[in-house]
Amino acid sequence: MINKVYDTPAEALAGIVRNDMVVAVGGFGLCGIPEQLIIALRDSGVTGLTAVSNNAGVDD
Repeated sequence: MINKVYDTPAEALAGIVRNDMVVAVGGFGLCGIPEQLIIALRDSGVTGLTAVSNNAGVDD
């Protein structure tokens, strides 16, 4: 997967997400939240994910 660029987050996740997996995401503060990735994970239908992040998120 080195040096691959995808048109959408859903395309990037296709075939690699599974139920009960651990997902680690980077970012710092509001500008670093991978919002589109989180939405694509939600929309993918996978369940039982464990999310690892250095940012607890926002209240909305």
